[in-house]
This record gives sequence, structure tokens and C-alpha cells, in this order.
Amino acid sequence: MTGTVAVNGEVCRLEDLRLQDFLQSFFFGAGFFETLLVEEGAPMFLARHLTRLRESLGAHAGCVHAPPPEVLTPEAVREALRRCLEAEATLRPRFTGVAKLVAGDGKLLLSFRPLPPRAPGEGVVLDSVEDRCYRRGDPTLNHKSVSYLRQYAHLGRGTVFVNEAGELCEVPNGNLFFLVGDAVVTPPLETPCLPGIIRSVLLREGRLGEMPIVERTLLRGQVEDVRGCVLTNSVSLALAVPRLLGRELPESLALAEQARAVVREYARREA
Repeated sequence: MTGTVAVNGEVCRLEDLRLQDFLQSFFFGAGFFETLLVEEGAPMFLARHLTRLRESLGAHAGCVHAPPPEVLTPEAVREALRRCLEAEATLRPRFTGVAKLVAGDGKLLLSFRPLPPRAPGEGVVLDSVEDRCYRRGDPTLNHKSVSYLRQYAHLGRGTVFVNEAGELCEVPNGNLFFLVGDAVVTPPLETPCLPGIIRSVLLREGRLGEMPIVERTLLRGQVEDVRGCVLTNSVSLALAVPRLLGRELPESLALAEQARAVVREYARREA
């Protein structure tokens, strides 16, 4: 993380933040966050991220102290981002990397970090299953809470979360799309999984080439029917999964390339 941050639009140094200003978030996980891609100083899908953040705050209004509405607008965040980039020598106005928004304790914290090291076209192998902590219909997993230990503990381990019914849900850092038959399938929110920004874009587009994109449950035992798999999140956009639970998926790379192209075209139209 870089040293320059913004709190409710005011630029400051990370080391000057006070713990007492973030007590609910720190001690109780009473807050939400968004991680988004910044390219050449422009945040991708910022309005969508803020909409999801406001929805999470609204759904937990009784226990999470939301920031003032005026700092949760795309215009306010873009201005805070611009001022941070101008203030930080290691960022500069044409920064490409990751921005993070954390909302809680009446504040919106904006911070930055470099892009994760990953070669173009590099995929991620998912060969591990965690089936003890996801339960169908759990509403907490439809929100990106700062109480993130459940996911954080499995980052980098190639883990797929599976619910008590044996349905594939998501991975610690993104949603999953499976090529099954002549359709691209992604688990419904009630499995549960996060309503990811890239997930919503792909569902809105509705197709990858000639293949429809649909919400449908996929059981662990149905992995044998999967021909390709893609992991989506707001930083990497779409990553190929060349192996899923021991099954080689040669069609994943092409599927991920198609998904990235659709997402980037959507972002271009929405900008």
C-alpha cells in the first residue's frame, strides 16, 4: 500500500491515520470494501462499485456507520483519487494499479497498491475444496465485508468454496463461470456468492460468442461435465482456470480471452 490515502475526500498520509477513528471496522469488522482497477488514472466501473457499496451499507444501516452520502458519489471519489495521485510521487496522475475503498465508522478510506504480479494469459489452478464454512442462503456472503478472514485464509491456495449441498459457490477472490454443454454457467447469489462487478457485467451482456450466460447451480460431482472455467474479479477481470478439481480444462484460456474482451468493450461503452 502506498503512503498517500484519502479519508472522506481529504488527502493524508497512511501513518497519520488514527485507530480510534476506525474502531467499529477494526474491532468488529463493521464495514465494507471495494477493490477496483485503475488504468491510466481512470477507475474502472467506479459507479457500479459505489452502488454495491451503498447497497451493503443500506442493508446494514443498524450496525455500520456509513460515510456521508456526498463522499460516496463517483464525482467525489474521482476527485479524491486525482488529488491522491498528484500528491504521491510513486503514483502520478497516470497511475495504473489497484484502488481500495473501505466504508465504515462514518468514513470512506481510499488507498492504493500496485497490480499483482501476473504474466499475461497466466491462469490459476483450483484443486482444493473448502466445504465447511459456506451455507446456502447465507446473506453475509453477498456483501464484501471487512470481516474477511474466511476468504483471506484461503487466498493463493487454489480453493473453491462449496456449500453443504455440494454446490460450487465461488473462490476467495472472485466469481466462477463454467462452460457446460453449450452454455456458460455461474452460481446464483443464494449458493451463496458475492454479486461481483465483472459477474454482473457478463450477466448483463448475456453471451460469450454464441454461448448464453446463465445463473445455475453446479454440483461438485458435475465437474466432469465442465469444459472450461473462468475466474472473474475487478482487478484481473477474467483469468483462465486450466485445471479444476483435478480435471484439465483446455478450453479455459479461450473462454477467459472472450470474457476479458466483452468486459473491456462494456467498460469502454460505459466510460
